[in-house]
Amino acid sequence: MLHRVIGRLGEVSGEVIVVGPASGPPPRVPAGRAVRVVRDALEAQGPLVGLASGLAAVQGPLALVAAGDMPELQVPVLRELLRLAGAEGAEAVALELGGGVRPLPCVLAVEPARRAAARLVDAGERRLRALLGVLRLVVVPEDRWLRLDPERRTLHDVDVPEDLPG
Repeated sequence: MLHRVIGRLGEVSGEVIVVGPASGPPPRVPAGRAVRVVRDALEAQGPLVGLASGLAAVQGPLALVAAGDMPELQVPVLRELLRLAGAEGAEAVALELGGGVRPLPCVLAVEPARRAAARLVDAGERRLRALLGVLRLVVVPEDRWLRLDPERRTLHDVDVPEDLPG
């Protein structure tokens, strides 16, 4: 499943970083792909800590962020997130769903996201959604991204084996 996510991200980005656990075996990544694996800075401390670890390794100005359990990411939606990241003043871009904002996938302006994530983690915050709450956020309206992905496959995540695509 992670291989699929890496493949989709690799279609729109020249830099793919996988954040693995602080200890234990590293995640298995596909051979022949330019993928860097970095370790979580803290053991089992939640998604915001993992994101902060990944952001520390990013070399470009933007980070396209997705979870390793989102195998149905749609490339046109990812491209739209990246396109809107160029909007004046945007520090984060995320998708609207049902009147709310989904934290993943998203695009982050690396420098402001690094600073904000560090402040939040130092304050004890562990939720990714909290980061989006402190950055200047551009939200892709649901009707716009659904034209690119009418089946909402981009947001499909796998929590149990039954969630795997057929």
